[in-house]
Amino acid sequence: MGLLPCHLSCHRDDESQSGSNHLHSESSNSSISSPSSLQSVPSLTPVSQHDQTPTIHHKCIATLKVNSYVFSLALARKVLYSGSSNGEIRAWSQDFSEQDNPTDNIVATSNTAVKSLVVLGDKLFSAHQDNKVRIWKIHNHLQQKYKCIATLPTLNDRFLRCFSKKNYVQVRRHRKSIWVHHVDAVSALAISIDCSLLYSASWDRTFKVWRTSDFKCLESVQNAHDDAINAIVLAKDGFVYTGSADKTFKVWKKHAGENKHLLLATLEKHKSAVNALALNNDGTVLYSGACDRSILVWERECSAKGGGNRHMVLVGALKGHTKAILCLAVVMDLICSGSADKTVRIWRRGTDKSYSCLAVLEGHRRPVKCLTAAVDGNTNTAGASEPGTTYMVCSGSLDYDIKVWQVWAPLF
Repeated sequence: MGLLPCHLSCHRDDESQSGSNHLHSESSNSSISSPSSLQSVPSLTPVSQHDQTPTIHHKCIATLKVNSYVFSLALARKVLYSGSSNGEIRAWSQDFSEQDNPTDNIVATSNTAVKSLVVLGDKLFSAHQDNKVRIWKIHNHLQQKYKCIATLPTLNDRFLRCFSKKNYVQVRRHRKSIWVHHVDAVSALAISIDCSLLYSASWDRTFKVWRTSDFKCLESVQNAHDDAINAIVLAKDGFVYTGSADKTFKVWKKHAGENKHLLLATLEKHKSAVNALALNNDGTVLYSGACDRSILVWERECSAKGGGNRHMVLVGALKGHTKAILCLAVVMDLICSGSADKTVRIWRRGTDKSYSCLAVLEGHRRPVKCLTAAVDGNTNTAGASEPGTTYMVCSGSLDYDIKVWQVWAPLF
């Protein structure tokens, strides 16, 4: 049972139901996602591009079958990891060959849905519906089962804190818990740029900070939002962004001399639950996707006052999806968005800060729940007669499929 009512959370509903129909009805409900809900936000793409697929080179090069909803994806060292609603974690080699036995590439299992995956060195971190974060030791052989080396919070962490009343926080009207515990599903994970910290966000409205060297919980930001936190991303310069079903995303930072993260800003332009966040490479542009069908684009600017403190300013929206935005991924100058409308859209930010929709990838039969993308340096797209870059985009869906797309984008 979750702590909070989920009437605001489009992102939560798609996973708590037996199918995707509920998600579709939520995302098309005019009270949370009417097409005019963001008319005041200027579109960064020409109207003519909203339903247009420009002629670029893109194709689906593989469809990988699993036996449950695909909730999470991660790419690392030429291996694609997938997490599913039935608790399975699979590892796929980058040639994406199908095994004779469809269970050969199941490298880890749990009894609860896998909500998020991140890789750090030889460790795979997984976030789960049962309020836990698990750490797995990665084996080079894809058919060898991974060993779970820790579950967060660790037994030692819990034991050291259980004897002092100051370590207990109110989590329900008549229930307290040690602050190191998440008490609802862990929805998202992120690794700090120096790899020393793991951040976890949860539907319990908190985000926590863990030390990756010994897995100790260093901080818990209680009541960070008024509803479930669905997304967390980290910038290279220390800014932390959290997106929530309360329709906002927030900006946090730990300042020198402070032992905790301080709230810098609350941004409230979305009209419904924020499901996904993504940053460009240098952290100056942030993209937020929500049930209102739009991707808002925020840019960092320096304030004229306060010694040059930087903050995010809304510059416009990427419009084209017809249902809720469920996931985002950024690679180089491309932005990939997955939606309950069953499509993946590929957008590009130009050198003049304008945007274009390069492609609409169609083929999934249910909502696209997760994305990951990388530059594909090993392939050349046939038919490309001018200089460009080839990308690999992987999309996971509630149709039990992972699709691997090759997208070639010309140079400016």
